[in-house]
Amino acid sequence: MTDTADIATGGRVGVYSRAFIGLLARDTRVLRRDFIAFLLRTVMNPILFTFVFAFVFPKIGEQFHPVGRADFATILVPGLIAVAMIFQGIAAVALPLVNEFGRTREIEDRVMAPLPVAGVALEKIVFGAMQSIVAALVVFPVVAVIPATPVTIQVASWPLLVGVLLLAALISGAFGLAIGTLFRPQQVPLIFSIIVIPITFLGCVYYPWELLSPLPVLRYAVLVNPVVYISEGLRAALTPEVPHMPPVVFLGAMAGMLILLIAIAIPLFVRRVKS
Repeated sequence: MTDTADIATGGRVGVYSRAFIGLLARDTRVLRRDFIAFLLRTVMNPILFTFVFAFVFPKIGEQFHPVGRADFATILVPGLIAVAMIFQGIAAVALPLVNEFGRTREIEDRVMAPLPVAGVALEKIVFGAMQSIVAALVVFPVVAVIPATPVTIQVASWPLLVGVLLLAALISGAFGLAIGTLFRPQQVPLIFSIIVIPITFLGCVYYPWELLSPLPVLRYAVLVNPVVYISEGLRAALTPEVPHMPPVVFLGAMAGMLILLIAIAIPLFVRRVKS
Protein backbone atom coordinates (compact mmCIF):
# COMPACT_ATOMS: atom_id res chain seq x y z
CA MET A 1 0.00 0.00 0.00
CA THR A 2 2.80 2.38 0.97
CA ASP A 3 4.82 1.42 -2.12
CA THR A 4 1.84 2.17 -4.36
CA ALA A 5 1.35 5.55 -2.70
CA ASP A 6 5.06 6.35 -3.05
CA ILE A 7 4.99 5.42 -6.75
CA ALA A 8 1.91 7.56 -7.29
CA THR A 9 3.54 10.49 -5.48
CA GLY A 10 6.76 10.04 -7.45
CA GLY A 11 4.83 9.88 -10.71
CA ARG A 12 2.92 13.04 -9.83
CA VAL A 13 6.15 14.90 -9.00
CA GLY A 14 7.62 13.80 -12.32
CA VAL A 15 4.58 15.04 -14.24
CA TYR A 16 4.59 18.35 -12.37
CA SER A 17 8.34 18.79 -12.96
CA ARG A 18 8.04 18.15 -16.69
CA ALA A 19 5.08 20.54 -16.96
CA PHE A 20 6.97 23.22 -15.00
CA ILE A 21 10.06 22.87 -17.20
CA GLY A 22 7.84 22.85 -20.30
CA LEU A 23 6.27 26.18 -19.32
CA LEU A 24 9.72 27.66 -18.66
CA ALA A 25 10.95 26.40 -22.04
CA ARG A 26 7.91 27.89 -23.80
CA ASP A 27 8.40 31.28 -22.15
CA THR A 28 12.13 31.20 -22.90
CA ARG A 29 11.42 30.51 -26.57
CA VAL A 30 9.08 33.51 -26.70
CA LEU A 31 11.73 35.66 -24.97
CA ARG A 32 14.38 34.64 -27.50
CA ARG A 33 12.08 35.74 -30.30
CA ASP A 34 11.53 39.13 -28.62
CA PHE A 35 15.07 39.53 -27.27
CA ILE A 36 15.61 42.96 -28.87
CA ALA A 37 12.51 44.33 -27.12
CA PHE A 38 13.71 42.75 -23.87
CA LEU A 39 17.13 44.36 -24.30
CA LEU A 40 15.69 47.80 -25.05
CA ARG A 41 13.33 47.86 -22.08
CA THR A 42 16.17 46.63 -19.84
CA VAL A 43 18.90 49.11 -20.73
CA MET A 44 17.01 52.25 -21.78
CA ASN A 45 16.35 53.73 -18.31
CA PRO A 46 19.79 52.90 -16.85
CA ILE A 47 21.51 54.29 -19.96
CA LEU A 48 19.55 57.57 -19.79
CA PHE A 49 20.04 58.08 -16.04
CA THR A 50 23.73 57.19 -16.22
CA PHE A 51 24.28 59.34 -19.30
CA VAL A 52 22.62 62.42 -17.78
CA PHE A 53 23.83 62.19 -14.16
CA ALA A 54 27.24 60.58 -14.60
CA PHE A 55 28.31 61.81 -18.06
CA VAL A 56 26.51 65.03 -19.02
CA PHE A 57 26.59 66.64 -15.55
CA PRO A 58 30.36 66.21 -15.04
CA LYS A 59 31.01 67.43 -18.60
CA ILE A 60 29.07 70.67 -18.05
CA GLY A 61 30.64 71.26 -14.66
CA GLU A 62 27.74 70.13 -12.46
CA GLN A 63 28.99 67.72 -9.82
CA PHE A 64 27.31 65.74 -7.06
CA HIS A 65 29.11 65.65 -3.74
CA PRO A 66 31.14 62.45 -3.29
CA VAL A 67 30.28 60.16 -0.39
CA GLY A 68 33.46 59.25 1.44
CA ARG A 69 35.95 58.11 -1.20
CA ALA A 70 33.24 57.25 -3.74
CA ASP A 71 31.93 59.63 -6.37
CA PHE A 72 28.36 59.74 -7.61
CA ALA A 73 28.94 57.39 -10.57
CA THR A 74 30.12 54.65 -8.22
CA ILE A 75 27.11 55.15 -5.94
CA LEU A 76 24.79 55.02 -8.94
CA VAL A 77 25.85 51.63 -10.35
CA PRO A 78 24.31 49.33 -7.67
CA GLY A 79 21.13 51.39 -7.52
CA LEU A 80 20.53 51.27 -11.26
CA ILE A 81 21.14 47.51 -11.33
CA ALA A 82 18.56 47.19 -8.53
CA VAL A 83 16.01 49.24 -10.48
CA ALA A 84 16.64 47.24 -13.66
CA MET A 85 16.02 44.00 -11.78
CA ILE A 86 12.81 45.08 -10.06
CA PHE A 87 11.49 46.72 -13.23
CA GLN A 88 12.13 43.51 -15.12
CA GLY A 89 9.78 41.66 -12.75
CA ILE A 90 7.07 44.18 -13.54
CA ALA A 91 7.73 44.16 -17.29
CA ALA A 92 8.21 40.40 -17.61
CA VAL A 93 5.54 39.15 -15.19
CA ALA A 94 3.05 41.86 -14.22
CA LEU A 95 2.28 43.46 -17.59
CA PRO A 96 1.88 40.18 -19.55
CA LEU A 97 -0.19 38.74 -16.69
CA VAL A 98 -2.58 41.71 -16.78
CA ASN A 99 -3.22 40.92 -20.47
CA GLU A 100 -3.50 37.18 -19.85
CA PHE A 101 -6.21 37.76 -17.27
CA GLY A 102 -7.89 40.40 -19.42
CA ARG A 103 -7.71 40.81 -23.17
CA THR A 104 -6.04 37.60 -24.37
CA ARG A 105 -7.34 35.14 -21.72
CA GLU A 106 -4.15 33.17 -22.31
CA ILE A 107 -4.13 32.26 -18.64
CA GLU A 108 -6.85 29.70 -19.38
CA ASP A 109 -4.42 27.81 -21.62
CA ARG A 110 -1.63 27.93 -19.05
CA VAL A 111 -3.67 26.51 -16.20
CA MET A 112 -4.66 23.55 -18.38
CA ALA A 113 -1.07 22.28 -18.03
CA PRO A 114 -0.76 19.18 -15.76
CA LEU A 115 0.38 21.38 -12.90
CA PRO A 116 -1.42 22.85 -9.87
CA VAL A 117 -2.47 26.47 -10.33
CA ALA A 118 0.01 27.46 -7.63
CA GLY A 119 2.72 25.76 -9.70
CA VAL A 120 1.83 27.95 -12.69
CA ALA A 121 2.20 31.01 -10.42
CA LEU A 122 5.56 29.74 -9.19
CA GLU A 123 6.75 29.25 -12.79
CA LYS A 124 5.98 32.90 -13.49
CA ILE A 125 8.03 33.96 -10.47
CA VAL A 126 10.97 31.79 -11.54
CA PHE A 127 10.82 33.00 -15.14
CA GLY A 128 10.67 36.62 -13.98
CA ALA A 129 13.66 35.95 -11.71
CA MET A 130 15.63 34.49 -14.64
CA GLN A 131 14.98 37.63 -16.68
CA SER A 132 16.01 39.82 -13.74
CA ILE A 133 19.37 38.06 -13.52
CA VAL A 134 19.90 38.58 -17.26
CA ALA A 135 18.92 42.25 -16.82
CA ALA A 136 21.53 42.68 -14.07
CA LEU A 137 24.22 41.11 -16.26
CA VAL A 138 23.26 43.35 -19.20
CA VAL A 139 22.99 46.59 -17.22
CA PHE A 140 26.17 46.12 -15.17
CA PRO A 141 28.69 46.85 -17.98
CA VAL A 142 26.49 49.64 -19.36
CA VAL A 143 26.39 51.65 -16.13
CA ALA A 144 30.04 50.91 -15.44
CA VAL A 145 31.33 52.18 -18.81
CA ILE A 146 29.23 55.29 -19.62
CA PRO A 147 30.14 57.61 -16.69
CA ALA A 148 32.67 60.37 -17.38
CA THR A 149 34.23 59.87 -13.95
CA PRO A 150 35.87 56.55 -13.02
CA VAL A 151 33.61 53.92 -11.48
CA THR A 152 35.17 51.90 -8.68
CA ILE A 153 33.71 48.41 -8.53
CA GLN A 154 35.18 45.89 -6.13
CA VAL A 155 33.40 42.64 -5.33
CA ALA A 156 33.63 42.43 -1.55
CA SER A 157 32.30 38.87 -1.41
CA TRP A 158 31.16 36.64 -4.26
CA PRO A 159 28.79 34.59 -2.04
CA LEU A 160 27.22 37.84 -0.84
CA LEU A 161 26.84 39.13 -4.40
CA VAL A 162 25.29 35.88 -5.62
CA GLY A 163 22.96 35.73 -2.62
CA VAL A 164 21.79 39.33 -3.12
CA LEU A 165 21.23 38.79 -6.86
CA LEU A 166 19.23 35.58 -6.32
CA LEU A 167 17.06 37.10 -3.59
CA ALA A 168 16.56 40.29 -5.65
CA ALA A 169 15.58 38.28 -8.73
CA LEU A 170 13.01 36.20 -6.83
CA ILE A 171 11.62 39.31 -5.13
CA SER A 172 11.28 40.89 -8.58
CA GLY A 173 9.32 37.90 -9.92
CA ALA A 174 7.06 37.68 -6.86
CA PHE A 175 6.47 41.44 -6.89
CA GLY A 176 5.52 41.25 -10.57
CA LEU A 177 3.12 38.38 -9.89
CA ALA A 178 1.39 40.31 -7.10
CA ILE A 179 1.01 43.43 -9.25
CA GLY A 180 -0.17 41.50 -12.31
CA THR A 181 -2.80 39.70 -10.28
CA LEU A 182 -4.10 42.81 -8.52
CA PHE A 183 -4.37 45.21 -11.47
CA ARG A 184 -6.86 45.21 -14.36
CA PRO A 185 -5.92 46.10 -17.97
CA GLN A 186 -7.45 49.58 -17.71
CA GLN A 187 -5.33 50.23 -14.59
CA VAL A 188 -1.94 49.64 -16.25
CA PRO A 189 -0.99 53.37 -16.23
CA LEU A 190 -1.43 53.31 -12.44
CA ILE A 191 1.33 50.68 -12.17
CA PHE A 192 3.84 53.26 -13.36
CA SER A 193 2.44 56.29 -11.55
CA ILE A 194 1.85 54.76 -8.11
CA ILE A 195 4.41 51.93 -8.07
CA VAL A 196 7.32 52.20 -10.52
CA ILE A 197 8.12 55.91 -10.07
CA PRO A 198 7.85 55.98 -6.24
CA ILE A 199 9.89 52.81 -5.66
CA THR A 200 12.58 54.14 -8.00
CA PHE A 201 13.00 57.59 -6.48
CA LEU A 202 12.51 56.35 -2.89
CA GLY A 203 14.58 53.19 -3.31
CA CYS A 204 18.00 54.60 -2.30
CA VAL A 205 19.04 54.27 -5.93
CA TYR A 206 20.84 57.64 -6.14
CA TYR A 207 22.01 57.83 -2.53
CA PRO A 208 22.87 55.42 0.31
CA TRP A 209 20.17 54.85 2.93
CA GLU A 210 22.46 56.21 5.64
CA LEU A 211 22.38 59.68 4.07
CA LEU A 212 18.67 59.95 4.90
CA SER A 213 19.49 60.43 8.61
CA PRO A 214 18.54 64.17 8.50
CA LEU A 215 15.04 63.02 7.42
CA PRO A 216 14.14 60.41 10.08
CA VAL A 217 10.50 60.00 9.03
CA LEU A 218 11.42 59.39 5.40
CA ARG A 219 14.38 57.24 6.43
CA TYR A 220 12.12 54.69 8.10
CA ALA A 221 9.17 55.10 5.75
CA VAL A 222 11.25 53.89 2.77
CA LEU A 223 11.99 50.61 4.55
CA VAL A 224 8.77 49.16 3.09
CA ASN A 225 10.36 49.51 -0.37
CA PRO A 226 12.15 46.34 -1.57
CA VAL A 227 14.40 48.39 -3.87
CA VAL A 228 16.03 49.93 -0.78
CA TYR A 229 17.37 46.55 0.38
CA ILE A 230 18.40 45.47 -3.12
CA SER A 231 20.30 48.74 -3.64
CA GLU A 232 21.97 48.48 -0.24
CA GLY A 233 22.81 44.83 -0.78
CA LEU A 234 24.43 45.52 -4.14
CA ARG A 235 26.38 48.44 -2.63
CA ALA A 236 27.70 46.16 0.09
CA ALA A 237 28.69 43.56 -2.49
CA LEU A 238 30.04 45.84 -5.26
CA THR A 239 31.05 49.15 -3.65
CA PRO A 240 31.95 48.34 -0.03
CA GLU A 241 33.58 51.78 0.49
CA VAL A 242 30.11 53.39 0.15
CA PRO A 243 28.05 53.48 3.39
CA HIS A 244 25.49 50.65 3.42
CA MET A 245 23.27 48.63 5.73
CA PRO A 246 24.83 45.67 7.57
CA PRO A 247 24.41 42.42 5.56
CA VAL A 248 22.35 40.78 8.30
CA VAL A 249 19.81 43.62 7.99
CA PHE A 250 19.35 43.73 4.21
CA LEU A 251 19.58 39.94 3.76
CA GLY A 252 17.04 39.35 6.52
CA ALA A 253 14.72 42.02 5.11
CA MET A 254 15.00 40.63 1.57
CA ALA A 255 14.26 37.09 2.75
CA GLY A 256 11.27 38.34 4.76
CA MET A 257 9.94 40.38 1.82
CA LEU A 258 10.29 37.39 -0.51
CA ILE A 259 8.31 35.15 1.84
CA LEU A 260 5.66 37.84 2.32
CA LEU A 261 5.30 38.52 -1.42
CA ILE A 262 4.99 34.81 -2.23
CA ALA A 263 2.46 34.34 0.59
CA ILE A 264 0.38 37.19 -0.85
CA ALA A 265 0.86 36.72 -4.60
CA ILE A 266 0.29 32.97 -5.07
CA PRO A 267 -3.05 32.79 -3.18
CA LEU A 268 -4.19 35.93 -5.05
CA PHE A 269 -3.24 34.29 -8.37
CA VAL A 270 -5.06 31.04 -7.50
CA ARG A 271 -8.17 32.94 -6.41
CA ARG A 272 -8.16 35.10 -9.55
CA VAL A 273 -7.81 32.03 -11.81
CA LYS A 274 -10.66 30.19 -10.10
CA SER A 275 -13.00 33.20 -9.98
